[in-house]
Amino acid sequence: MTAKPSDSSADYRIAHVALDEETIIWRNADIEQERRVAIYDLIEENSFKPIRSAQRGASGPFRLQLSVQDGRLLMEIRDEAEEMLETLLFGLARFRRPIREYFAICDSYYQAIRKATPGEIETIDMARRGIHDQAAELLLERLDGKIETDFPTARRLFTLICVLHIKG
Repeated sequence: MTAKPSDSSADYRIAHVALDEETIIWRNADIEQERRVAIYDLIEENSFKPIRSAQRGASGPFRLQLSVQDGRLLMEIRDEAEEMLETLLFGLARFRRPIREYFAICDSYYQAIRKATPGEIETIDMARRGIHDQAAELLLERLDGKIETDFPTARRLFTLICVLHIKG
């Protein structure tokens, strides 16, 4: 689902993203790098149209705050002046397995890049991308009817959802 604004002056994208730092108890250097890259890539290129806000006239760009509360993903969407536009709450039960699998394969990948052969690293990286892609598809399903976005944006958002689940 790619956002296709009807108004050519609309700027349906995320201009700023923040993670609730109190949600994140611990992260190692590899995870911190994943977080930095995901946020950078997300800000550089994304498609993000909160449907209810757009129907009320909001055209972006948007500021996004992500946190996990009581096992649910909280997305706070604000305008550039930091005025709250809408809050979305998503159950994360369907994401538990993909998050667990993603962490496991990332751990294997980080270990492999330190001591495995290029072929072994490539195999693990392909599996990692496969899990990431499946989780992005699941996220697109959950956002359907609430936020219009594209696959690369969903992939980066999934990475940030994973970062929010690190408990030490």
